[in-house]
Amino acid sequence: MTKYIFITGGVVSSLGKGLTCASIGMLLEHRGLTVRLQKLDPYLNVDPGLFSPAQHGEVYVLDDGSTTDLDLGHYERFTNTPLTWNSSWTTGQIYQRVFEKERHGDYQGATVQVIPHVTNEIKQCVTNLGGHGIDVVIIEIGGTVGDIESLPHMEAIRQFPLDVGKENCLYIHLTLIPFLKAARELKTKPTQHSVGQLRQIGIQPDILICRTEMPLSHDERSKIGLFCNIDTEAVIEEKDKDFSIYEVPVRLHDHKLDQLIVDKLRIHNAGLLELNDWHELLERIRNPVHEVTVAVVGEYAEMQDAYKSTNEALDHAGIAHRTRVRKLRIPSRRVLQNETCRELQKADAVILSGSFGESEIEGKIETVRIARENGIPFLGIGLGMQCAVIEFSRNVLNLKGAGSTEYDKNTPHPVICLREEHRIGEHYFDRHSSFTFREGSPKTGADTTVFQLPSRISEVYGNRPLTSERFRHRYEFNNRYRDQWEHCAMRISAQSADGLWVQAVELPEHCWFVAVQFYPEFKSQPTKPHPLFASLIAAAIRKKDVS
Repeated sequence: MTKYIFITGGVVSSLGKGLTCASIGMLLEHRGLTVRLQKLDPYLNVDPGLFSPAQHGEVYVLDDGSTTDLDLGHYERFTNTPLTWNSSWTTGQIYQRVFEKERHGDYQGATVQVIPHVTNEIKQCVTNLGGHGIDVVIIEIGGTVGDIESLPHMEAIRQFPLDVGKENCLYIHLTLIPFLKAARELKTKPTQHSVGQLRQIGIQPDILICRTEMPLSHDERSKIGLFCNIDTEAVIEEKDKDFSIYEVPVRLHDHKLDQLIVDKLRIHNAGLLELNDWHELLERIRNPVHEVTVAVVGEYAEMQDAYKSTNEALDHAGIAHRTRVRKLRIPSRRVLQNETCRELQKADAVILSGSFGESEIEGKIETVRIARENGIPFLGIGLGMQCAVIEFSRNVLNLKGAGSTEYDKNTPHPVICLREEHRIGEHYFDRHSSFTFREGSPKTGADTTVFQLPSRISEVYGNRPLTSERFRHRYEFNNRYRDQWEHCAMRISAQSADGLWVQAVELPEHCWFVAVQFYPEFKSQPTKPHPLFASLIAAAIRKKDVS
């Protein structure tokens, strides 16, 4: 029988429920269990792909093309569980399904209500992840207890034990124990109130995980347990980490959280925990041999979560090379300023990323020029590849005014354009493609990338002929210009399996210059860094050693 763990948050938002879920999933996987993870968000948005990076951080993309909240990136970085469209649900998507069923007649004219129709839909989404061969499903409930938007989710998980049995459900509440510096005291009252709100809904937490700046004494844990009706051993300290988020699962294990879960859910097939790989990872983080500076340029560069997966992928590559990676976050609007240009020129490597609907294109194109002309290792991602194509077309191929129709409909040389704008005679390229592509809609999800052999990018991937990567874009390299690129210094080094779409370009004579249409950061893990990021950091180390 599948076991279900529901993780809620209290007191304040941004406590790290996603990291906690991912860490628990990692610990249970390391004990030989098959785990699935799911995020239930309270937002009314139907499409998380339209979230603003300024409000929600990056949009994370799954293999099946689903666009989701960034917490699913934590799930994939910490665990090996496969994530699909069913791993992420917003309230808007839940209500949309209810409305569709009502219009289809599934409710046979009954009055459609939050209880039972919406709560039943939520429970069905959770149940769909369980079943034969799945030991544990971990469900993160977005938002904070007390939020009006979260009430349907709270009611649904309150009902869940009635459907599958209390012995198969576990409630974990993540909360904050603030430290008042003036009084030099940890305050437990906010946590008591938060648990009280849960109990009013009908949910009694089985385990309490307490985020805190200072260690919790046994007396403080006993007090929290007494007032919250929880065993003292089930009050788990999660102290702020000094140097890395990858310390979280190890510290939770130190407080015996994984054993507590196994015991409370009576999971009899859990093996012994083996964390040697994770301890080695932490040792590499603590004792770096090198240090490099990587400039991360983008419209939202100052907002760390807007490029969360990129930042993590850089750390993974740094871990592999025993290198501390210092990130210089540069908003693309500042690149045209002289001072920023000097900052870029001093960097050991440059990453130019971008996502759906961004502007500040000229600053990004200038970033490419600086990296190309100054011999700085460069990785362009998504829009970063498109900017590389535009910059090279303008400044090397002398295609004056070259650009993208996304930003300039009247550009004389549309080297980047919508897929629908590609034509051979009267035929759309898209008719030969395996993808269904509506005008203006993004291509998302996993696709095969075939490398040109030999090439730098194929070497980076271990001389493999092809790989699978994740895409999220609307605009493509314009195939009308392929002939002009056949014998120039910048090389088309990867394309789609059908040969129609350019997926990577590179400069063979440059020390390290690769730009890709896909988003490699989504496939990087701390114990398995993505080869493109690992190779970029190696090039940055070489550059710094030479200089």
